[in-house]
Amino acid sequence: MLGHPVSFVPAQVGGGNVATTGAAVQLDQAVYSEPVAAGTRDERIESHERNPKWKNHPLRIEMSECINCDACLRHCPEQFGAIFNHGIDVIIVPELCSGCDKCLPVCPVDCIYPDPDWKPAAEDWWKHPGNPDDPYH
Repeated sequence: MLGHPVSFVPAQVGGGNVATTGAAVQLDQAVYSEPVAAGTRDERIESHERNPKWKNHPLRIEMSECINCDACLRHCPEQFGAIFNHGIDVIIVPELCSGCDKCLPVCPVDCIYPDPDWKPAAEDWWKHPGNPDDPYH
């Protein structure tokens, strides 16, 4: 039960008591109100959250070294789909990057680095994932 105490409330639904965990309860179906783990790419896009199970740091591109060849973008696995062209820059949305390193060996100038101090992606970076021009759809 996710570590929450279970209590019974006096309401009855379908002839029995309703057990709650402090979560939101809707009469036709139970709805858990805490944030959902960002498991799928679509969930991560919707929540702007990185999967908490990922142990590797997300990666970042050092744009002063990048030659904009897009090799990294073409090698980012679809289930992550973290790399995009953003104007003249190539960006990695950290919330979508698992740190799998598939982009590292294909970069001809080695300009991709782990980012242990990563910050959430800028709001305008989120216009790329999930839109009609998303290269991973």
